[in-house]
Amino acid sequence: MLKQLPFKKQYLLIGATIVLLLLSYQFAFKRTIEAWQINKNLKTQIAQSSDLSLQPAYLERKSNNLNKILSLYKTDTVAFRSNIISTISLIAEKEGVKLSDVPLQNALYRSDKFIIQKLSFEGGYFSLIKVLNQLQNSHGIGVVRTVTLKMQKANSNGDVRSNIVMDVYFVATV
Repeated sequence: MLKQLPFKKQYLLIGATIVLLLLSYQFAFKRTIEAWQINKNLKTQIAQSSDLSLQPAYLERKSNNLNKILSLYKTDTVAFRSNIISTISLIAEKEGVKLSDVPLQNALYRSDKFIIQKLSFEGGYFSLIKVLNQLQNSHGIGVVRTVTLKMQKANSNGDVRSNIVMDVYFVATV
């Protein structure tokens, strides 16, 4: 049958190759190229939408969260020296701990943005830890920055007794 056709076999081979390429493009390559273009478009859309500075709701939530965190550190310097110390001493008194030392404000611990205040407590280990836990959970007194526990042996009138002294440094923003 092929021998009766007036075409040369070379032309028939070229035509069959072109038809085969068109069929394979239609059934295989076309969908792959479309999927690749959709993927490329979606990646550019994700890159454009991932710029979080264009999302006002996100920025508002972020601002609210930062304000909540800052409110933990915020305190008034006058109130810190009076009302806050009385609040802290009440917490210590509930647990049977003595607020032993409230030193004067040190210039090294003060700047225009924050204040670091040192308070010393004396008592038993477990009572001191309970006081520390309550101080960390209290709002409006600043945030506990550093805690040191020291064993102090006092010899008064030949009587040897040991106290644990806890120094707590609070940070508060002005």
